[in-house]
Amino acid sequence: MNGNSVPLVDLSPALSLILGAAASASLLLAWLAWRVRGQGAHRWLAALTGLTLFLTFDLIVFGSFTRLTDSGLGCPDWPGCYGSASPLGAHSEISAAQTALPSGPVTFTKAWIEMIHRYLAMTVGALILVMAIASLVHRKHLPHSPYWPWLTLLWVVVQGIFGKYTVTLKLYPAIVTLHLLGGMLLLALLTVQYLRWRAPAPWLPGGVSPRTRVLTRVTTAALWLQIALGGWVSTNYAVLACRGFPTCNGQWWPTMDLAAGFVLLRPLGERGAGLQGMIGFDALVGIHMVHRLFALVLLSLMGALAWSFWQERRQALAIQRLPAGCVSPWPTLVLLALGLWQLISGLSNVVLGWPLAAALAHSAGAAAMVAATTTLWLMTRHAEPATVSVPAGRAASRVADPIA
Repeated sequence: MNGNSVPLVDLSPALSLILGAAASASLLLAWLAWRVRGQGAHRWLAALTGLTLFLTFDLIVFGSFTRLTDSGLGCPDWPGCYGSASPLGAHSEISAAQTALPSGPVTFTKAWIEMIHRYLAMTVGALILVMAIASLVHRKHLPHSPYWPWLTLLWVVVQGIFGKYTVTLKLYPAIVTLHLLGGMLLLALLTVQYLRWRAPAPWLPGGVSPRTRVLTRVTTAALWLQIALGGWVSTNYAVLACRGFPTCNGQWWPTMDLAAGFVLLRPLGERGAGLQGMIGFDALVGIHMVHRLFALVLLSLMGALAWSFWQERRQALAIQRLPAGCVSPWPTLVLLALGLWQLISGLSNVVLGWPLAAALAHSAGAAAMVAATTTLWLMTRHAEPATVSVPAGRAASRVADPIA
C-alpha cells in the first residue's frame, strides 16, 4: 500500500482495459483492411507492420511527454487508475489527491496523460498480437521468419512489466531508463520487419566497404549508449544541473561526483549504495556532463559515417559511370539532418531552461535515429562491394576500397 492507501497493483480493471485495447485495435484493423482491400494478405501484413511501427514511434514520444509533465504517477496504481479503467471512475480519489496537493503527482490532467499512455501501449500490444498470429497463418507470404513478430510480442510483455514497476517502484531511475531503452528496442524490431516487407534496393550498387559497415555498427552502438545516458539524465532530473553552453554553470570543467551520480540501484533522488540522504548537486552535474561530452563523440561518429557514405556514393558514380539518381544520397543527408536536429534540440533544453517542445523534439529525434541506424545496419550487412568493370585509366585498387 502507498501513502494514500491505494493498492499498487489492482487487476480489477484489467478486463475493461483489455476490451478497450481490443476495440481500439479492431477499429484500426478495420480501417487498414479498407485501405488495402483487394490487395491480398501480403499487402495487408506489410501495412499492419507499418502502422504498428508508426504507433510505436508515437508511443515513445508520448511516453516522453508523460515523463516530462511529471505524469508518471498520475495514477498511482497499475494497470488502472485507483482501481478503475479510466480517471472518470476515479473522480473522487483524484479530486481528493489534487485538493490535498494541487501541484502534486496526482491531478486530473496527469491522470489522463498517464492513462492515455497506457491505452496507447495496450493498443500497440494488441496490434502486435495480431501480427504474431497472422505471421503463422500467412507464413508463406512473410519475407522474414514468423518468429520475428513473436519475439516482438514477447518484448511487449517485458515492456509491460517495466511499465508496472515504473509505477510501483515510484519512478525508480534504473527501471524508467530500461523502460525507455525497451521502447527503442521495440521500435528497432518493428523497423527490421518493416524493411523486410519493403525490400528496398541497396543505395550503392554492389554494397559498401567493410570500413563503412564497421563504422555503421560503432555509430549504432554509441547511439544506444547515448540514449541510455540521456534517459539517466532525464529520469534523475539532471537536465538543468548545467546552465549555459559550452560551459557548465560558468565553468569549463565543473565539480562532478560521478561515483554518486552513476549508482544505478537507488530510489529517485536518493544516494543509494547504503548511504542516507538525497543525491548531491555535484552528482547531477556529473550525470549531465557525461551525457553532454558523449554527445560530442556520437556527433563525430555520425559525421564520419555521413562522410563515408558520401565518399562511397561519389566513387560509385565515378567508377561505374552511373546517373546520379541511381545512387541515393539519403544516408548522408539523414545522418546530417538528425545530428543537427539533436544538437539544436539538446542545446535548446539547456539554454532555454528545458522547454517541453525542445525536450519532446529531442526524444523524437532519438527515436528517429534508432530507426535510421537500424536501417543502415540492415542494409550494410554485406561488407565487400561486388566486382565492377573499371573504365580505362582507373586504378583497380579504387574498386577494392572506394574510400581509399
